[in-house]
Amino acid sequence: MKTIGYAAHQANTPLEPFHFERRDLRDVDVAIEILYCGVCHSDLHTVNNDWGGTSYPILPGHEIVGCVIEVGKGVSKYKIGDTVAVGCMVDSCLNCDQCHKGEEQFCREGMVGTYSGKDRVTGEATKGGYAKHIVVREEFVLNVPDSLDTAACAPILCAGITTYSPLRTWNVGPGSRVAVIGLGGLGHMAIKIAAAMGAHVTAISRSADKATKALEYGAKDLLISKDQKAMDAHANNFDLIINTIPVKHDFTPYLPLLDIDGTQVLVGQVGEMAESNSVPLLLGRRRVAGSLIGGIAQTQEILDFCALHNILPEVEMIKMDEINQAFERLKEGDLSHRYVIDMSSLTVD
Repeated sequence: MKTIGYAAHQANTPLEPFHFERRDLRDVDVAIEILYCGVCHSDLHTVNNDWGGTSYPILPGHEIVGCVIEVGKGVSKYKIGDTVAVGCMVDSCLNCDQCHKGEEQFCREGMVGTYSGKDRVTGEATKGGYAKHIVVREEFVLNVPDSLDTAACAPILCAGITTYSPLRTWNVGPGSRVAVIGLGGLGHMAIKIAAAMGAHVTAISRSADKATKALEYGAKDLLISKDQKAMDAHANNFDLIINTIPVKHDFTPYLPLLDIDGTQVLVGQVGEMAESNSVPLLLGRRRVAGSLIGGIAQTQEILDFCALHNILPEVEMIKMDEINQAFERLKEGDLSHRYVIDMSSLTVD
């Protein structure tokens, strides 16, 4: 299948139109015309090789919503015309203990990323959703509930599942005391989801600038992290902290906010962290943990959960040729929404 997307050919260079071919359908594959694709901060990191290992050309995008245009002869779950979604992975071994548990993101043989991964059959580099079409194994295609706005729901496939998974893992529900650090793409979804679960949610930010938005998302309080008196007053107040800060930082100042046996989960920063201090860990039997997206079943669960509770990300729609300006805004930081690319703006010549 000949198609077109936007790709970078080396680090720190603009993305530009890129003609390429998707693989022929295998028996278990679904071909999708991409309608919308969310823009994740990890797209920018990968394009610029911030984490190392990027192979070029790189075509990112793992928050995909589209329409089925063809199916392999062994496909049973989807048919032409279905509205579907694809998240951060497109394959795994499906045979190991983690895959059998529905934790394909932790596949013992390594999950295959939607982009910058290696196809399990050919070894070719996978290319993501900044494109007109994609071909994906049936088991990694998701159903989009009819009540979800297809133009706005794409970020659920990454920002949604990334924050939903730890909330589920740590059994958040009515009566849970949850804090969310950061009010960006991940943070605003964490607040909305935790609030819908019945938790008492406190937003933590460096300033009061986003207080109104935090309350609109479902937070009950806003804690200013630079106000040490306020931080001290919130000692032992939370069962769970979702830390969405996407850059290197010290997580130690947030540990005293946790109650005994509380957990701070890191979902934003990938890579080195600033030097920390074990004292608040020891004094409260507190924990610091990490979390990586979620399995396919759980990703379908969050799509259904968002449909049930009328939760949508805050989005700004852009055209495909505006992606480089969007990346510049991501570099500047402090965004409280996600960009979504309208793929009708990308034509196949």
